[in-house]
Amino acid sequence: MKTRQQRFEHLFGELASKQLISGTVLAAENGQIIYQAAFGDADLTTGRKLTTGSVFELASLSKPITAMGMVHLMERGKLSFDDLIAKWIPELPYQGITIRHLLCHTSGLPEYMNLFFDHWDRRKIATNQDVLDMLIQHQPPVFFAPNERWLYSNTGYIMLAIIIERVTGKSFASFMKQHLFAPLKMNRTLVYNRRLKRELIEDYAYGYVYDLFADRFELPDLVTDTEFVFFLDGMQGDGAVNSNLQDLLRFDQALYSGELVSQQTLEEVFSPVRLNNGESINYGLGWRLEQSVEKGRIMSHPGRWSGYKTILNHYHDHRRTLIYLRNKEQDVDFEEAIILAAENILFDLPYEIPAAPKEKKLAKIDPALYDSYVGTYLLENEEGMAAVIETEEGRLFLKVTGKVRDGLYPASDTRFFVSTGPVEVEFLKDETGRVNKIILFLNGEERQAQRL
Repeated sequence: MKTRQQRFEHLFGELASKQLISGTVLAAENGQIIYQAAFGDADLTTGRKLTTGSVFELASLSKPITAMGMVHLMERGKLSFDDLIAKWIPELPYQGITIRHLLCHTSGLPEYMNLFFDHWDRRKIATNQDVLDMLIQHQPPVFFAPNERWLYSNTGYIMLAIIIERVTGKSFASFMKQHLFAPLKMNRTLVYNRRLKRELIEDYAYGYVYDLFADRFELPDLVTDTEFVFFLDGMQGDGAVNSNLQDLLRFDQALYSGELVSQQTLEEVFSPVRLNNGESINYGLGWRLEQSVEKGRIMSHPGRWSGYKTILNHYHDHRRTLIYLRNKEQDVDFEEAIILAAENILFDLPYEIPAAPKEKKLAKIDPALYDSYVGTYLLENEEGMAAVIETEEGRLFLKVTGKVRDGLYPASDTRFFVSTGPVEVEFLKDETGRVNKIILFLNGEERQAQRL
């Protein structure tokens, strides 16, 4: 019978031989590395290869790290989870929100990214202060009253970074380095805004997206769909932590040792949030929560940003760890199948090597059709949720409430797809020939939305 290491080598060796992976992966038990490897290029321009020490933009995997910074301040008596954020950000025009609401994504705050698509000078790089200024200036409505619902919020984690700075008098980057990264010897981890700072990081993994029109991988800055990475580069808290496999394993192991926070506090961090109506949501203070018969309690967080996919799975009861960092855009379903296979190997369960995803092909259609699709579509049975279809420079785009804008690619005159995600849109016409409805295909589910 093959060892776990041999099974990992089989899985990732097969994927690498077909050039179906570009990234790094680590599996560990009791803090001891069972398997780690790197595949692909860190820099397509120079041909520099990834190493197991390569530093990646973590995207939303930054969130549990930001949350731990806030937990650190709570344990030292600097604040309470149930403090109103108005104590530190009194100018924010939204009332009744606590630090806990921000940490758990129950604040209802509007999503900042859409504001910047609509109102920002895209030649400039925005920062956290600009997010705050935009919320004050435009005051978009909240999605719901605090703790009435759960909705993933990047804005909330921007506010957490601002609070950390105001409580400590330090920059978010310097606070995290002094109180989290340095004590844990996470020596290759930093808060880093690559386009804002123009600083070169040794062994840095650049993230690449696939340009369907050019039929090649490019830096996202050079692709119309993803050029927002430039003007949104200055944000911190919801992203902007950069790290590598070894440092993330140190962070993971500190969740057992008490180096970060006490075990009592950690239980609170790993407890599901409870809404006002008593409903329990499987999200804690910066962590997604899951319970599995075979794998016990799982605390995890993924990250996804243009070119990057990251995830840290912390199997608390079994003291096992899986870390996956990727830097070339990949089909979402295929990538999830890779992670599931690796997870099953870690737990000595049956696994399958995922088949390569089907190639998505562009249909040739008349862009003049796009204007008839532009509009706002309200999702049925989803209060406050809308899909906005808009055009820009001869392209069609989709903005779903709370999510970053996606470019749409034509599969036919009426059906469009997102390049890597399991997202498609079909436009439906009424008896007069006017487009009055869309069907959104999201993660295998169909949702209808009526045009306003």
